[in-house]
Order: sequence, then structure tokens, then C-alpha cells
Amino acid sequence: MPSSLSPSNPAPSSRSSSLATEQVADNQVQAVRAFNRFYTHKLGVLDQQLLKSPFSLSEARVLYELAHGGEQPAKEIGIALGLDAGYLSRIVQNFDESGLIVRKPLPSDRRQVQLSLTAKGRQAFAKLERVTQDDVAAMLRPLPDQERRKLTGAMETIEQLLRLQRTPAPRAILRDPRPGDMGWVVQSHGALYASEYGFDSGFEALVAEIVAKYMTCYDPSRERCWIADIEGRPVGSVFLVKASDDVAKLRLLLLDPAARGQGLGQRLVAECVSFARACGYRRMTLWTQSILVAARGIYQGAGFKLVATEPHRSFGQNLVGETWERDL
Repeated sequence: MPSSLSPSNPAPSSRSSSLATEQVADNQVQAVRAFNRFYTHKLGVLDQQLLKSPFSLSEARVLYELAHGGEQPAKEIGIALGLDAGYLSRIVQNFDESGLIVRKPLPSDRRQVQLSLTAKGRQAFAKLERVTQDDVAAMLRPLPDQERRKLTGAMETIEQLLRLQRTPAPRAILRDPRPGDMGWVVQSHGALYASEYGFDSGFEALVAEIVAKYMTCYDPSRERCWIADIEGRPVGSVFLVKASDDVAKLRLLLLDPAARGQGLGQRLVAECVSFARACGYRRMTLWTQSILVAARGIYQGAGFKLVATEPHRSFGQNLVGETWERDL
């Protein structure tokens, strides 16, 4: 950082102290952000291994809550995991139909349901737990025992310090779209890409066309849209649509700037991957631009590989389009 200060021309001590504090604070922020990028990538790799199971990431976390917490109200599980009530209801319905859970009215409020695992559900979780344990062990195995202890000790320190915070940031939930959300998707894409990348109105028109086609041709058995929501406000989206009987296409991944940095993009893409696998697709594809560095990192972390590039002139910009794919 350039400065006019030198040993022969010192500034008052109070000003030096202030500048030093600002510099340290900036370094601390950058260190935390760098760690977040590194560790969310590591978690993304583990999540993709986890999703070799028949369960989506959210479904696996519901199983975990029931296995470790015993009989619980569905509403409390949804709050703990940051799941929208409608989305959780669909998970509960799937578990019920698969014989994994028992649900009964909550004695204190019969409008609410209480959940517990069946023997089949406990077996399914035990298998999932073994896979997860093996995946984490594989990540730790290359480290000597002393370094493993140092790593886990640092993790405990991070958890203890952050638990002291009295006002944690609200966690985003993933939910199904509601009336008005599709308009938000179109408007937000248009405004964000214009401000950050200089795209013209042609891009907003393309997004409107994609959204309109999704709404008029929607196949609920093979297509989905997820909206990321923080305290009732949409802050992100992603779509999974049918490209062919064997190929699913990921589209319109978007994160509001205020929602970035918490792994939300990875959560949205992970839901797409698990849903596509559950639908029986054999491959996923997506089209993006080389300038979208953050999105490309999310796709790469989720197992996608760059298979083709093509320069083009679109949306008032000279761009390089990229096709990414992954097997399921």
C-alpha cells in the first residue's frame, strides 16, 4: 500500500495506530474469505460424494436430525436446517412413502406433525453415515496424526469463537417458487448482469424467454426450480430442466450480492445434481460465460468439466461461451 510515511517523516502516533488497525482488519477479512473459499470447495467435494446416495443433500440432513435427535416436530427440523415449510413437506412425504419415517400429530398442536425414523429409516441412515465417515476419513488420512489433531483443534476453536456471536446472520432457506418469483428472476438477472458485466437488455429478454418456456412446459417429474430465500426475500435461484431423456440442463444460477460468501451457490447446484440423479438422468450440462469466474468455480467444485468454448458477440459484449458437463 503506498504511503507518504517514512522513518524520517513519522506521523503522529495515534494516526499510525489507526492505520495499522485498519491494515490488520483488512488482512483478517481477506484471510477469512480465503479460508471460506478453500473450505467450501472441500465441503463441495464431500457433498458430491455424499450425493452418490439416493438422497439429496437436504434429505440427508433431515435423516441426520432424526437419527440424532429422536422424535421431533417437523417444524423444528425445518427451522434448524433452514428449509422452507413446503420444501420440507415434500421431503417428509417422500420419506413417508418410502417407509423411512413415521409421522403422527404433535400432542400439543395437532396441526403439526412429529417425525421419527422407522427401522428401514435407521438402516438407510446407518449406510449413509458409513459413507460420510469414510469420505471424511479419506480426506484426513494423508495427514500425520499430529497434523490431524492440529486441524481438528483449530476447527473446535473456530466453532467456539463464532458461537459467541449474539446476532448470527440469517440463514438462507431453499424453497419452491411462489407467485411473483419468476418476475424477480427475470428482473434480477437483467439488473445484476447490466451493473456487473455491462450486458444490454438482450440478456434480460433471453432470461424472460427461458422462464416463460419453463412455466408453460413445466414437467414436475423431471424439472425443478429452487428459490433461495432470506427472511422472506428471494436472494437466489437455479433451474433444472429437461434437455433430453438422458440429459438435464442447469440454468439461471443467480445470487444476490448480499447473499454471497455463505456457500449458497454450492447448495443450489448440489440440489440440482441430486434431483437430476434421482430423476434418472445420466448427464448434466450447462452453458455459461468465461467471465463468470465465481460461477465457474462452483460448477468445477460440483464435478462439472469444461468440454467446449466458443467466442461470440451477445448482449452488447464480446464473450466466450462455455459448455460444461458432468456424468451422474
